[in-house]
Amino acid sequence: MASGVAIIGSGNFVKDEHLASIHQTNHLKTAVQSTPSLTLKAIYSRTLKSAQSVSENLPHIDLYSSDCGSGKSYTDLLARPDISAVIIALPILNQPAYIKEALRAGKHVLAEKPIAKDIATAKELLEWYHREIDTKAVTFGVAENFRYLDSFLYAAGQARTMGRVLGFRTRMQTFVRPGSKYYETAWRKTPEYQGGFLLDGGVHFVAGTRMLLGADARVASVCAYTTQLQEHLPPVDTVDASFKLANGSSGTFSVSFGTMFSGSEYAIACEKGVVTVVRSTVTVKKDGKEESKTFDGEGAGVKQEVKAWAESLEKGSQNEEQRPEEALADLEILEAMLLSGEKHGRPMDLELQI
Repeated sequence: MASGVAIIGSGNFVKDEHLASIHQTNHLKTAVQSTPSLTLKAIYSRTLKSAQSVSENLPHIDLYSSDCGSGKSYTDLLARPDISAVIIALPILNQPAYIKEALRAGKHVLAEKPIAKDIATAKELLEWYHREIDTKAVTFGVAENFRYLDSFLYAAGQARTMGRVLGFRTRMQTFVRPGSKYYETAWRKTPEYQGGFLLDGGVHFVAGTRMLLGADARVASVCAYTTQLQEHLPPVDTVDASFKLANGSSGTFSVSFGTMFSGSEYAIACEKGVVTVVRSTVTVKKDGKEESKTFDGEGAGVKQEVKAWAESLEKGSQNEEQRPEEALADLEILEAMLLSGEKHGRPMDLELQI
């Protein structure tokens, strides 16, 4: 049975990824009867104009907004019995309040990352969720599309067969230019939260690194230097960090949104070999042999992520990769790096890692 769903938000990521992902679940339902589907019923945004910008080619979708008039508020949307779940993709500071209201109304939630602006806010949200909501009846998930990329899933699987983790390196470098669509939003241009783009985008790279390392090599402490290379990317746009792992090994994490370097690489060295991820290509060096595998068509991982969420709604259970505790673990590492940077590289021990 299809689940009625609403999208809360009207930003670029909604237009680029979420709409297509919901549409694909319906396509897959037709092709493979065992695949659950989502039916988009409504869109909510702060203004009617922004809601209309998402629904231009969706004439039968109901629109809600703060300026839409009587009967068209967020509360009105949540009162609809034909909507059982919402995808929330709002500015970082706004999300917790919308998440809570949806959960109170008995709607399943998939909220975009990060879980909150900082650990304190995220912990309060999670404590509230477990205290006030029947978590067996209403689920709260946090989206992280890197957990659904076929390249990372394959690489992590290969690494698990190669013994103890000896070290790793994560590198992602790019330049976010003024005028680019993901920059030209007021809340990103003048962030009122720690880290700027390092928080908003950096949690992806933390999540990918954690996937490759696995539970036996969780991050135990970090020390980092941060800086702002570009005036238009406050408060900081670059972090270079060293991680100490629980198994005694260490590795490096280097991310910048303000450099002329470009590209990304994730590499993990284990007792029996090395696994490297560059874009959608995974290279495995083991037993004197080197093999590469490219995962064409994996995209950003959002379609796979939304499909997994649809399956969890049909089963009536929480998807493990979307548990908010996973998002909290990503945020803890990111916040620790930012705090270490503020303290000129002082080591920061982690407490919440799962």
